[in-house]
Amino acid sequence: MAYVNGNLALQPKRKTDPKQQPQFRETKKVVVRRKSLPVQEKLLYMFTILVCVVVAGVIIFRYAQIYQMELQIKQLTKQHDELVVDMADLKAQYEKLNDPQKVQEFAKDNDMTASTPIFVSPKTDTPLASAKK
Repeated sequence: MAYVNGNLALQPKRKTDPKQQPQFRETKKVVVRRKSLPVQEKLLYMFTILVCVVVAGVIIFRYAQIYQMELQIKQLTKQHDELVVDMADLKAQYEKLNDPQKVQEFAKDNDMTASTPIFVSPKTDTPLASAKK
């Protein structure tokens, strides 16, 4: 005897009534196929995208240049401020060293004496000296 309760493959087939046949309903499904874009329209879209990319690139490039200029301005301003401070220090040192009393004290400290000026006459063999005679 066949195994009846566990395996469907071994179960006996059910008998169907000849009066009741399975009913199939025929349906039509409409498939809509989208037309592809024409070549001109594709080129128009590609050209528009290309123009947008170029404009964005130019704008980004200009902003990068502006940023570089601002950075250079900051560096030059900082350098200018440092030079102004250095110049003020040098002016103060110049004023201090240019004082006649300081010069005399420096000369006395280093045993320098006032001397008479020495005049040097030009050589006589030079063309300018011979022309003056």
